[in-house]
This record gives sequence, C-alpha cells and structure tokens, in this order.
Amino acid sequence: MSTQKSVRRQAGSIEESEALRLDADKAEQIVEALNTDLAATYVLYHQIKKHHWNVEGAEFLEVHEYLGEVAADLEEGADLLAERAQAIGGVPLSGGANYEEKAPFDPEGDDVYDIRTSLENDMEAFGVIIESLRDHIALTDDLGDYATNELLRETLETVEEHAHHLEHYLEDDTLVLESATQ
Repeated sequence: MSTQKSVRRQAGSIEESEALRLDADKAEQIVEALNTDLAATYVLYHQIKKHHWNVEGAEFLEVHEYLGEVAADLEEGADLLAERAQAIGGVPLSGGANYEEKAPFDPEGDDVYDIRTSLENDMEAFGVIIESLRDHIALTDDLGDYATNELLRETLETVEEHAHHLEHYLEDDTLVLESATQ
C-alpha cells in the first residue's frame, strides 16, 4: 500500500492546459459532459456484462458473443472519454457508486430477466446515451473543442450501431418466449 499522502489533483478540479489552449471555463463544461458520458458508458457496460453472463435460450451463443463485443466497445469508449477528460485538464470520474450517481439513467436491478426484457432495458439505456452524446457534440462544437467533438461523434456512431443491432434482436421473430399458437 502506498504511503504517499498528498493529493495531486482533486476530483472535480480543472487544470488549464497550456498545450491545448482550451480555457478553464470551457474545459470545465466539457469535462462535466465527458464525465456524464463516462458514467453512462460504464453503467451500461456493467449491465451488458450481466446480460452477457446470464443469457439463455435457443439464441444463446450468438447473443452471448454479441454482448461480449458490445461490452468491449463500451469499455474502449469509456477509456477514450476518460483520457480526453484528463487531457483537457479534468479529473475523470471513477468508482461504481459515482458512475451510478452521475449516469443519466438508472441501471437495471440485480435480478436476472429474460433476454428480451434485458435487451429492451439495454435499448432504453442506449437511447439515453445517444441523446446525451448528441447534446455534448453540440456543446463541444459551440465551445470550439473540435477534437472532443470528433471523439464524441465516433462514440455516437458506435453506440448507434449497437442500438440498431439490438433493435434487430428485438424483432418479433427472435427471442420469443411464448409459442405462436397462444
């Protein structure tokens, strides 16, 4: 265990970056947006992993593998968001409780649901993240932070692609629990 006692950077603080030439007021707004997206991404990541671990049924393998890919993409995206927040002078949010508190949606509960319900919950979370990313793209454009804008656009593209694929899984002819005769 470390014996270091001094805090190098306080959570919630902004350190102006001379190299990037983004003033502290703008950086503060952008870090706030990035931390919201970071929190949402990690909350959804853990929800997706839960579904990846618990999926059952005739389409188990395909859904299990796909959810693993989604989780990997979310984890990679979260890393990029956190690194950008740090690069522009902020302190990236960390910790499960902090993520849940800051995320713009509530995660699914601890219980295990049928895969259709689980994917519907994921679709709802993806929708909230999509709206948040669009708002933050507009913010970074208005503030002239084109590098963060580009990162958020790339993140949005990936998130929309996954939401679109989940929508296909939720079509009537897949993940059906009841027989067609009922």
